[in-house]
Amino acid sequence: MNAPLNHPLPLLDLDVLRTFVAIAETGSFTTAANAVFRTPSAVSMQIKKLEDILGRSVFARDARSVTLTTDGEMLLGYARRLLSINREVVSKFIIPDIVGVVRLGSPDDYGERVLPHVLKRFAQSHPSIAVDVTIDQSSNLRRRMDDRALDITLLTNSYKTSALGAEVLLTEPIVWAGAKGGCAHLREPLPVSLWEEGCAWRAGALEALGREGRNYRVAYMSAHTAGQRAAILSDLAVAPLPKSFLGNDMVELCPKDGMPDIGTYSLAMIVAPDASAPVKAVADHIRATFEVFRETGKF
Repeated sequence: MNAPLNHPLPLLDLDVLRTFVAIAETGSFTTAANAVFRTPSAVSMQIKKLEDILGRSVFARDARSVTLTTDGEMLLGYARRLLSINREVVSKFIIPDIVGVVRLGSPDDYGERVLPHVLKRFAQSHPSIAVDVTIDQSSNLRRRMDDRALDITLLTNSYKTSALGAEVLLTEPIVWAGAKGGCAHLREPLPVSLWEEGCAWRAGALEALGREGRNYRVAYMSAHTAGQRAAILSDLAVAPLPKSFLGNDMVELCPKDGMPDIGTYSLAMIVAPDASAPVKAVADHIRATFEVFRETGKF
């Protein structure tokens, strides 16, 4: 029921709205609970409180999924705006007005997949810091750091290598990716899609194939993740990818499919030793992003 006009309208709790947005973005009460550092039962109580205040259901729930209702979709836009305004107001009083330019390097794969989320959220909390992004191979990015052409860089390393002075953000398996329902992995010689020389995933994949004595041919080469995905989804070839990069249109190919184990890789970060306040702010934000990913599996 709508509140009578002669009574003050209730105030929406920003903490509840933050939980609501987290559920809408993840599609899961459990995943959202991890993201907002609450128990699933506490999250459920928050949403019940929100629905009681509004007198409307904001989520449609079934055994497998959580989706927004029409009212929930309307609320989502308002909730994001309110949270954004809150961040802007609070940052004016609590967060120092840090100004500057940060030169950030990233490999193509994480530049495409992670940086849009990182930079969007960072711009909301630090609007006076500009981030200048360079996308390149890890080996080239390391040289740029050594030449002081970058302030921060992300690097991918194989399980056999590590970058001196690097902070490991993430370690995960490299797997063989194939098209769902595809047959590229059954062909002889095996058609593979690879990155250029210097890629940690390429080195691990070729070593695994050599160890197993599997005949292969390089059917496709690309320095970009989008190109690798195209080769996989067209069933032109199989390719080594981090396990978290697999989409719903791909499958992980295992030893039972005739594909050898590749091993793991790590994503690391190097920060300039004389880092300025803006550089430290970006580095802290990247660390926080990967902490959430390790807990929830989502950026």
